[in-house]
Amino acid sequence: MNKKASRMKRALKLRSNIKRLGANRLSVHKTSKHIYAQIITENGTVTVASASTTQADIKSAVKSTGNIESAVLVGKTVADKAIAAGITEVTFDRSGFKYHGRVKALADAAREAGLKF
Repeated sequence: MNKKASRMKRALKLRSNIKRLGANRLSVHKTSKHIYAQIITENGTVTVASASTTQADIKSAVKSTGNIESAVLVGKTVADKAIAAGITEVTFDRSGFKYHGRVKALADAAREAGLKF
């Protein structure tokens, strides 16, 4: 099994637990250059809030889009948008990525901005 298949297997396992809980989720995806985050409703059909380093306002505010500093900014932005939409509690869907580095920085920034998970 290759690296991507292992990650997708972990993601599937995590998402099945989140679906069983019936909660909104903060889904994170990362590449070597960018990081993406979105709040998805419990049924998985509507994206309530999203933020990524590809957006012009975030891209211009950071020096590089593939580092922890940019992940913190994305976490704060998505949390602010979610709170404005009326969502304060979510479950964290790390999409099979290990919980360290940029993924951890995004989660911590979202918690500091007011999201509970």
